[in-house]
Amino acid sequence: MAATRNGPRTDWPRHKPQRYNQAVSPITPAGVRAAAARIRPLAKRTPVLVSSEFDDAAGARVFFKCENLQTGGAFKIRGASNLILSLPPADLPRGVVAFSSGNHAIAVAIAARYAGAAATIVMPADAPRSKLETARAHGARIVPYDRLTESRESIAARILAESGATLVPPFDHPMIAEGQGTAALELLEDLPDLDALIAPVGGGGLLSGCATIAKEMRPSIRLFGVEPADGNDTFLSFQAGERRSIPLPQTIADGLRAPQPGELTFPIIRRWVERILLVTDDEIRAAVKFLLTRLKILVEPSGAVGAAALLFGKLPAGIANVGVILSGGNMDLDQLAAYGTEAAGDDKTEPH
Repeated sequence: MAATRNGPRTDWPRHKPQRYNQAVSPITPAGVRAAAARIRPLAKRTPVLVSSEFDDAAGARVFFKCENLQTGGAFKIRGASNLILSLPPADLPRGVVAFSSGNHAIAVAIAARYAGAAATIVMPADAPRSKLETARAHGARIVPYDRLTESRESIAARILAESGATLVPPFDHPMIAEGQGTAALELLEDLPDLDALIAPVGGGGLLSGCATIAKEMRPSIRLFGVEPADGNDTFLSFQAGERRSIPLPQTIADGLRAPQPGELTFPIIRRWVERILLVTDDEIRAAVKFLLTRLKILVEPSGAVGAAALLFGKLPAGIANVGVILSGGNMDLDQLAAYGTEAAGDDKTEPH
């Protein structure tokens, strides 16, 4: 069956992870705009927050796109709902399957329940407890796995073969990336004169979708991705000019632990993004603390990497107005309590 912009590609194989051809199914600005209309029943238009205190620390005017306040607590509802809400009604009884460490799982569970489809999520056994419990609370069936010894793709493929369900991948699908790009669409509708946009990068769905629409709306905008220094697969791929993989990253930014950028997303990131910035776990902790104690917003480590890059001078000089996507706010309470203990008086990492 042919693909259309108003519906899903029905010729993607459902039963195994798919290799996507960018020339056949690129992420497009038109697709991002279509996604914006499609996801309105589920995705909020999130607010933009400013802070003079943060501006002083960062040396720029910073505008935070607060996806930590999004439905499900993260930007992931944008992509998941874009794909799921476009499925033909005949596909819904067979359900959907996803693999995720947390936020995508929650988003798929919410969108599937809204659409009337059962959701099965393959999640690592060491996923943050709050994310696992939230996905289950929204009706998802959780299939745990050991991310050090088992392949989530293989487990999902087996479930897909048995059920005939539809795969909802976390990033490497055009409709997922186009849904994520609606965050930048909204931000630039509100602030058309931004000089730069910063977004976290794991598999690359958010950054590729945002880059695609941002460059159409404001061709002069400078685009930056941020990832943990201990999970620098996109940084290394950027340097090499081709996708590189790394061992499973060990970082507090659990949502950015993809060991390799996406096949679909990486060429788009390479085309439009100026630089991939790296931040350490200590710098991420400091940013989480700053956002919570000074701005009074809770942002999870993966969502705070952009703020960390600004606080610790990772951005090139001379950029005056910066948009930053705070991609999520789902964080275990025990993890948050540990931050308070660590920061009680001997924090060696301070923003400048």
